[in-house]
Amino acid sequence: MKMKEIREMNREDKIKKLRELELELLKLRTLSRSGGALENPGRLKAIKRDIARIKLSLAEEGYRC
Repeated sequence: MKMKEIREMNREDKIKKLRELELELLKLRTLSRSGGALENPGRLKAIKRDIARIKLSLAEEGYRC
């Protein structure tokens, strides 16, 4: 996700997307720590970056996560 795309979203959509990404990250971490092989290990890094971007955008708006 690009920062431009995130800034164009409204606050409710950002919060919804943030929750979805956090849940997906939790699932992938659980799978990886239980010894399972991930299909795309780079996805973990991408999800963490997207979460950080969304949190930054929300902080710019004055919303506390």
